[in-house]
Amino acid sequence: MKMLAYWLERVALGVLLVGGIGMLMSMFLGVADVVGTQVLHIPVPGPFELTESTMVVIVFGALTYAQIRRAHIRVELLYTRMGPRVQAALDVFAGLCGLVFFGLLLWQAYNEAAYSLQIGEATDGLIRFPLYPARIVLAAGTGLLVLRLALDVVMDIPRIATGAPPEIADPSVTDPLAGPRGGI
Repeated sequence: MKMLAYWLERVALGVLLVGGIGMLMSMFLGVADVVGTQVLHIPVPGPFELTESTMVVIVFGALTYAQIRRAHIRVELLYTRMGPRVQAALDVFAGLCGLVFFGLLLWQAYNEAAYSLQIGEATDGLIRFPLYPARIVLAAGTGLLVLRLALDVVMDIPRIATGAPPEIADPSVTDPLAGPRGGI
């Protein structure tokens, strides 16, 4: 279980970093387009289409990493006043709800990605960007989140009986299987 969590965190971090690079590209392209249009009167072709596709990588790349850190927004008005066992039960309930919602999203994202790839879907505009890579990233990012939610539910169920706090990945730890000196 720990090995799966470790590799899932590594993949999620990689996808998050790709999303960060995509955000930087979108930012620089947007600035270049504004400067080119307003100052040089030469617009940069394609910033809208590229930014549109990059947003999928940014959002769906970050979802799994946020789940690993348990950093998603939740209303803690009553949650913090409950005992640890009730909190664990609420975490399991929220995880199951997330599994249903994102499982349905994964199912449809997969269908859309397959169809988009089959027809070679692309944007209309000066530069035709293919849309299927963004749709594949949406399905892959959702798949990673579903896998992490399932892992969290499996790890949270015993917490209902024990009342232990949830396991949250520590960003300072690089390898959970490493010993005190970094070796296994």
